[in-house]
Amino acid sequence: MKITEIEIFAINLPLIEPFIISYDTYDTMPSIIVKVSTDEGIVGYGEAVPDEHVTGETWESTYRVLKHQLAPTVLGQDPLSFEKIHELMDKTVYQVPAAKAAIDIACFDIAGKKLHVPVYQLIGGRYHEKFPITHVLSIGSPDKMANEAAERVAMGYRSFKMKVGTEVMKDVERIQAVREKVGDDIDIRVDVNQGWHNAATTLKGLRALRNVNLDWLEQPVDADDLDAMVEVKSKTDVTLMIDEGLHGAKEMREIIAKRAADKVNIKLMKCGGIYPAMKLANMAEMAGIECQVGSMVESSIGSAAGFHVAFSKKIMKSVELTGPLKFSKDVGNLHYDVPFICLNERPGLGIDVDENVIQELCHKSCIVR
Repeated sequence: MKITEIEIFAINLPLIEPFIISYDTYDTMPSIIVKVSTDEGIVGYGEAVPDEHVTGETWESTYRVLKHQLAPTVLGQDPLSFEKIHELMDKTVYQVPAAKAAIDIACFDIAGKKLHVPVYQLIGGRYHEKFPITHVLSIGSPDKMANEAAERVAMGYRSFKMKVGTEVMKDVERIQAVREKVGDDIDIRVDVNQGWHNAATTLKGLRALRNVNLDWLEQPVDADDLDAMVEVKSKTDVTLMIDEGLHGAKEMREIIAKRAADKVNIKLMKCGGIYPAMKLANMAEMAGIECQVGSMVESSIGSAAGFHVAFSKKIMKSVELTGPLKFSKDVGNLHYDVPFICLNERPGLGIDVDENVIQELCHKSCIVR
């Protein structure tokens, strides 16, 4: 089987409400969808959701690098040759992991459809039966975040990921307000998105939060300052997770060597897709570091790919792939049985993609053949 054609669509996914984190506010989510066709008539879909603050890629640059570099590189290749596909992409362009993830995900979708199995069967088989969904609270006032959390508890949610990363003591007020509102039996996970920058500020926040009982604290310091994570870890018993500080194998090796975190957040958009994500998970597992599959707020396409990775590995302890729940219109039909996600057994990614919606949300497109 050979790749014969790649269509690239630059779209904006409409959010139900703005998504606010420490370094940006999103009213819509920019995404690149790829449709990869083969000489056997099998079609696979992939997605890239770049983030200039995390992956160094923009929506515009991702569209261009797919159109001019990556898509021409993989034309004529066997989409089931995952190692070779990645080698060719890596030789063509350095980094650009979200762009490579789009090609990678589409190839796995094709492989599953070709072999009549879900993607998770290609990467280890199904280990988990279901995952609870963690609701993400965007940055807001303490009352707003607390009230939203209470509403979600009433819907059945048992865990929250709180976005913070402004002034540390204002963030402390937000976290304390949510804990007071939801009680002690609900898991609260705090994601600072680098907003506290250094170990001193982080430790100040943790001292003020010593009685709040956090499930874990995610990426409080600057992504490149792994030594600050080591310092924080040595001075607290709060579980620490690295997100922006982990992209690929290079960072994972250093995290393992320095014992810089208790958990790592693996995102397909940061590492280059399903195939590299599995390599990172294997490295973490050998080192005894728990993993989560996280999100750049992808559509059903990218989210489904992440779920297949999560469901296939014992070391995956949590998922935060809630993009489709945040959109007023989505390009696919990934199903959530809130507050759980239960993957089906359909071939490939296991979702239907609505090309009419892609066209409706599309700003520009091209075909590489």
